[in-house]
Order: sequence, then C-alpha cells, then structure tokens
Amino acid sequence: MKILMGVGNELRGDDAVGIYVARNFHRDDWYVIIAGQVPEDFTGEIKRIKPETLVVVDAALMGLSPGEFRLVPIEKIPNVAFSTHGMPLSFFLTYINDFVGNSILIGIQPKTMEFGVQLSTEVRRGADQLIKILQSENLNLIKSL
Repeated sequence: MKILMGVGNELRGDDAVGIYVARNFHRDDWYVIIAGQVPEDFTGEIKRIKPETLVVVDAALMGLSPGEFRLVPIEKIPNVAFSTHGMPLSFFLTYINDFVGNSILIGIQPKTMEFGVQLSTEVRRGADQLIKILQSENLNLIKSL
C-alpha cells in the first residue's frame, strides 16, 4: 500500500495545492489522506497501514517559478519554507519513519498564499502535471531540490 498525503490551508490560495493534488489523485492501489494543516493528526492511521511509500505534497517556498515542484530531501527541509503546521514536516517524517518503507516530500512553489484567494493558474497547472506523474508512478521524472 502507498499513501498520498495532501497538506495545506484551503483558505490561503496556493497553500491549498497539496490538498488539491490529494483530492484529484485517483488510484485504487493508493490510500489518500487530506491532512489539511495537521499531518501529525494522521500518524496513527499511517502507523496502522504501514505503507511501503508515503508521498507528502505541500506548498513550499523554494525560489522557483510558481507551479514548479521538486522532491525535497529530508536534510534540505530546514532550508525550505513550508506553510505553517502544528509540527514541522521534518519532525513528522522522522517520527513516522519506522512505520513507512519510503517517505517522499514533494514541494510545489506557490505564487500567492494570500488569504481568501483561489489556487493560481500556474500552480494548478503544475499540480495537474504532478498528479499525472504520481498516477504513472514515474517519480524519477521529478527533479530533486
């Protein structure tokens, strides 16, 4: 079993991109979690499932063009600004590491995280491209940060 977890805040524009990806990703052999701003609330579920792969998708300020996405190695997480969560994603991924075969963090560069706006066209386009890659399971097509 593989898990796709979408993280973000739907009230803050492109910060919702992880949730958008999770809602629009469809594969019968994957379990999807829409975590919102609290991925740590799903640690029990992840521990119970013990997935071979956990893919976490979130908006990330990486200095790229809006909609571009990258694999973010755990050691580079402190250098990337992710949206506000109860627990930093590096702690979350380290905490669940013993229950997951492989953890993958994918950041998508937002255009705006302004309160009350919709997902930007550029970020939606990038998210749609990411969804196709995830559905084909060709993660090697995703550049690393």
